[in-house]
Amino acid sequence: MELRDKINTGLKSAMKSKDTARLSTLRLINAAIKDREIALRGEGKSPGVTDADILAILGKMVKQRQESVRTYEEGGRLELAEAEQAEIAIIEEYLPRQLSEDEIETAIHKAIQATEASSIRDMGRVIGELKGKYTGQMDFAVVGPIVKTRLGA
Repeated sequence: MELRDKINTGLKSAMKSKDTARLSTLRLINAAIKDREIALRGEGKSPGVTDADILAILGKMVKQRQESVRTYEEGGRLELAEAEQAEIAIIEEYLPRQLSEDEIETAIHKAIQATEASSIRDMGRVIGELKGKYTGQMDFAVVGPIVKTRLGA
């Protein structure tokens, strides 16, 4: 089942069970997907959003909410932080399992071999290879410095 279908199925079941928190979060996800479709149409590209696009959208949504949680906690607004945490949990249900540190190291090693990367100039190709295979499964803000170190920068 495609990711978008899973989200829509979850949306329908949330409607039936009257789970308002889940329903509003899934509606936000659908709105973000529709925004991406509109942006693609504006760029003259086909309006179809791929699973990789959806995974990127979901990852971005999780990061935004994590920043909000930090801000709310620093401001002493714990009830808002808890609401954001609940949204993160719902969004993460649609993301693939995050890779462990060992799995990330192995993936980086394989990507470096596959792209025949030998210097820091090849970093873009390595990251591109990783994004093609592991979008949504690893945090590229963490992976970037590891790749950079591996390539000898």
